Amino acid sequence: MDQRDASVPTISRLGPFRASVATFGALIGSGFRRYATYRQATLAGTFTNVVFGFLRCYVLLAVAAGAAGDSPAGYRPEQLALYVWVGQGLLSVIGIWGWTELADRIRSGDIAADLLRPIAPVPAFLAADLGRASYAMMTRFGPPLLVGAIFFPLHTPERWQTVPLFVLSILLAVIICFGCKYLVNATAYWLHDARGPIMMWTLGSGVLGGLYFPLRLLPDEFVVALWLLTPLPSLLQTPLDVIAERDGAVTQFALVVWQLVWAVAVLLLAGLVQRRAERRLVVQGG
Repeated sequence: MDQRDASVPTISRLGPFRASVATFGALIGSGFRRYATYRQATLAGTFTNVVFGFLRCYVLLAVAAGAAGDSPAGYRPEQLALYVWVGQGLLSVIGIWGWTELADRIRSGDIAADLLRPIAPVPAFLAADLGRASYAMMTRFGPPLLVGAIFFPLHTPERWQTVPLFVLSILLAVIICFGCKYLVNATAYWLHDARGPIMMWTLGSGVLGGLYFPLRLLPDEFVVALWLLTPLPSLLQTPLDVIAERDGAVTQFALVVWQLVWAVAVLLLAGLVQRRAERRLVVQGG
């Protein structure tokens, strides 16, 4: 046999790494454009966030007024107000609720088509979620914060590193939240119906993620265990504590580093679960 170069020609002239980055960026853009079509839902969701922002802010300020020294769990009233209004803005950016796309595609069998694509499901869905978060950051983060600044005195960051750490913390929170949602949705590989785990995630992520109230109001031992053993406080509590400057600069930096650890851990676990699921995948209906 004549020995010739048997290499397979590629469509893209880019190297493998550059091609992967370009594909990932294209999927982010696709996710951004997808959610940009829901303009009325964006306006309605923003209005709802503002309304609940007033309710939460008045409740926590009442708690602060009744606390000794007006600093419950170390939060001054201005920090609590900032905690509430930034949290209302981040609620849609982090996106802790509402994502069932993976579970739905597993249930319908459409996941089989995803496995034939050149990019694996975990990075593909992650890129789409980053696009969604980018759109939410542009459209739904600012209005609640602006309303809060008009009606309440808000804490202004005093350290130069607070804002860069906050931006990084938001990105890590989005990644962690995506990884957790992916794992919850992936239970459909074994259960075929993930509505039970998704409901548990919806209840637990809000309470233990720092949405409804600062976790620092709970006993210290419980909070430390929750922070070290679960990724839930890294969803909202960490970014909000960073921007409110609840802790010193060293602790502030350590919280973001711990977020990075959890982001890597949940993505690795999501990839592992996906590979295990593919070994036993049976598409319903055939």
